Amino acid sequence: MKILILLMLLLVIVPGAFAQKERKFVREGNGYYNDGLKDTTKLDTISFGKAEVAYRRALELKPEDFHWQFNLANSIYKQNKPDQAASEFEKLAEKTTLPAEKSMVYHNLGNSLLAQKKFDPSIDAYKKALRINPGDPETKYNLAYAMKMKKKDQEQKKKDQDKKDKDKDKDKDKDKKDQDKDKNKDQDKDQKDKDKQDQNKDQQNKDQQQQQQPQNKISKQSAEQMLKALENDEKQTQEKVKKAQAVKAERNKVEKNW
Repeated sequence: MKILILLMLLLVIVPGAFAQKERKFVREGNGYYNDGLKDTTKLDTISFGKAEVAYRRALELKPEDFHWQFNLANSIYKQNKPDQAASEFEKLAEKTTLPAEKSMVYHNLGNSLLAQKKFDPSIDAYKKALRINPGDPETKYNLAYAMKMKKKDQEQKKKDQDKKDKDKDKDKDKDKKDQDKDKNKDQDKDQKDKDKQDQNKDQQNKDQQQQQQPQNKISKQSAEQMLKALENDEKQTQEKVKKAQAVKAERNKVEKNW
């Protein structure tokens, strides 16, 4: 990240209290900013936040000052707010016309965009900075890094998509197997229902046939009763015949005596 902390000797001398206040806020901002840079093992958002406040106060007194606007954007970036910093750098890129200033703005704009993983816009910003200052080694390095990160991101997205497609195919196969399983269950159920219907139909036909057949069979008791009745009828008939024969014989005997 390119920074622009100007010494007080570079300040434009303005008359009166406004110039004194501006210098005071700038000194405070520079001091806080430098404090934030001291510990490289952590991000000192508190110091950079104080620097932002100081630069904003300086800009209230001198709104169009490029240097304080540039340092303000840097202090915002250092607070891990790359989206807000990018917005500030974009405004500066439109305002400034000096090649050196414009090159630094595009360099830091590229950093802010890269921090948001906006690879194509960051690459474009670095290229714009190099068109103005082709020999800048930091911008060359950051451009190469951004292109590398873009390629890595594309490869990861491809892997994720391939995995997603593979999982989707697995889900389709599972759904098909489940559908086939359900279909087989339905077929088995239909077959069982059909077999049951056939059994019921066969039973109904059997019952109907039995109902239609004449009841020729009689029980043993009924047969014995019928046989006994026939024997009694036969005995009675024989007795009648014997009586008739006896009466006839008696008549014949009387007639002979006379």
